[in-house]
Amino acid sequence: MVRRPVAWAVAVVLFVEALFIAALNWFLGVVVDRQDMSLAGLDPGTMATSSKIGGVVFGVYFVLCGLVALLVAVRNRAPSGLGRALLISVAVVHGLLGAFAWGPLGRGVFLVMVGVLALVVLLLMTYDAQPGTAPSAGGGTPGAGGAPEAVDGPETGFEAVRAGSGTQRPRGEAVGPRDDPSASVAPGVTPAVSTTQ
Repeated sequence: MVRRPVAWAVAVVLFVEALFIAALNWFLGVVVDRQDMSLAGLDPGTMATSSKIGGVVFGVYFVLCGLVALLVAVRNRAPSGLGRALLISVAVVHGLLGAFAWGPLGRGVFLVMVGVLALVVLLLMTYDAQPGTAPSAGGGTPGAGGAPEAVDGPETGFEAVRAGSGTQRPRGEAVGPRDDPSASVAPGVTPAVSTTQ
């Protein structure tokens, strides 16, 4: 099965990305704070704090997505609900990051983002088709193959007149010669009327 290795790979990649993004943003925040840098008149402390918070938020986000992929790998079951939404969102994020990274950061980063995107999409697609439930043995159509069964019960009050016939008659109704063509009746003789018990 190729599903579990893909799930394990997605989990490992997302955990590594979470650590890398959190560490990078924290490092950039520290550099901005120590160098007392400013961009378009922004306060250096605000820039440093924003960078650190962004790193923590994105790190937690990627860790959650990695945990979803890890649970999929351990349980060998398709993600559902919030977990599936997280995996779809992280696929979209990698697609956007790859598109924006093509110009400023070069092909290498673009290929890495596209590779992670392909792994997440492959994970979602391989776990998407779930095996259907097998039909029960006794759930077939009545009368299709096998001996016919008499339908009798307190709800219906009907039973089969002859084995192999598809006709049913209310209980207690008389059975006459028209119902049984094999019975021969002499002219002028009243046939005996029989009732089913």
